[in-house]
Amino acid sequence: MKSSSSVSRILHLDQLNQEKKLPPDEYQMKMKILKNRIRDLTFLSKEKERPILFVFEGWDAAGKGGAIRRLTQEIDPRLFEVHNISAPNAEEIQHHYLWRFWNRIPKKGHIGIFDRSYYGRVLVERVEGFATETEWSRAYEEIALFEEQLISFGTIVIKFWLHIDSNEQLLRFESRKNDPLKRWKLTEEDWRNREKWPLYEEAANQMFQKTDSPKAPWFLIPANDKYFARTKVLETVVAKLQEELS
Repeated sequence: MKSSSSVSRILHLDQLNQEKKLPPDEYQMKMKILKNRIRDLTFLSKEKERPILFVFEGWDAAGKGGAIRRLTQEIDPRLFEVHNISAPNAEEIQHHYLWRFWNRIPKKGHIGIFDRSYYGRVLVERVEGFATETEWSRAYEEIALFEEQLISFGTIVIKFWLHIDSNEQLLRFESRKNDPLKRWKLTEEDWRNREKWPLYEEAANQMFQKTDSPKAPWFLIPANDKYFARTKVLETVVAKLQEELS
């Protein structure tokens, strides 16, 4: 089921306009206003005992970490926790794949941020064969029910996909490779994932269609221009929190 607002949102990667840019001076001005507004809204969510869950997905080098840093810069550090999700460990892999995410769900009035998330089941686990077709096909409904339970508890769920095109990703990979301070960010796995771009794109588009909902919408962010992407993420957060907390 789609909300009325989702009609105007883009839920297919090919439809995003990557030409959108933001000048540095306008970026600085907007970010200061948005960060202050987010700080106030997170204090309001604390007062109203509403948990907030942010989900960040997207291509390698799309700028998820940078967007998360700007999002949290003015939030009281006692209120949020960032979870950088990687492959499950030996204990986690013995449980249902959602088990390790239940253990990281924010409590009342607090904020949880997933840098990668339970959507890995229908992305990397699907593409790389870590889950069978039966398992990842079943996961769409499992994830929808998981989010419905969070929302029934009062959790505000906001999901982002940061999208860059293949050429921009290659430029960022080469930049990281040649920068001693950023070289650690680039792994062989990043290059392998890049080779399967069409498969990941197909999986992502199907994921948006099957897991977008009125209360847990997907927001696809054009991210070739980092200034535009970061600003768009924060603008979306402000709008969604204002809607939920008004």
